[in-house]
Amino acid sequence: MSSSTFGPTAIATPANVITAARVAMTPIVAVLVLEHGTSALGATLWVLVSLTDKADGWLARRQGATRSGAFLDPLADKILVFGVLAAMVAKAEVWWVPVAIMGTRELWMSWHRARLARTGISVPARPLGKLKTLFQMLAVMAVITPGLGAVREPLAASLIWIAVGLALVSGYFYFLDGRRTTMA
Repeated sequence: MSSSTFGPTAIATPANVITAARVAMTPIVAVLVLEHGTSALGATLWVLVSLTDKADGWLARRQGATRSGAFLDPLADKILVFGVLAAMVAKAEVWWVPVAIMGTRELWMSWHRARLARTGISVPARPLGKLKTLFQMLAVMAVITPGLGAVREPLAASLIWIAVGLALVSGYFYFLDGRRTTMA
């Protein structure tokens, strides 16, 4: 397909369908985590659902990026990651403090982007923000994958704290991006 299959205002695109499926699968993965903790089924489903993030991005780049996709894709990532992290906190598999720090950052970023959008300023995703999401997804994977033995807990904690660091640093750079744009 050409790169102009869908215009920037399109909503019903294959990429957005995949994004919506990621959101729809979140409760299923969260329930698996709540009921089974570590499980091969939960880990497999997590990998498949996480990979849809790459699939919808790949489709969007080939068929035309849309404003709705630019909004929905990161929102779906947040719903997926924090939906499953909340289940892990509820099961005491993950400490609530790093999840609360990352959640606060996400709420702040949403507010910051919305505030700037009202003035016509867009703050695009940065590679550091995408890396943060990757580490969040890897942390979840480390917690729910069976067979990791004694490595599971320190690996998961390390990945979560790396995600926290990336969340804070990328949030700072997003703040600077918005500040530079409003001062220009």
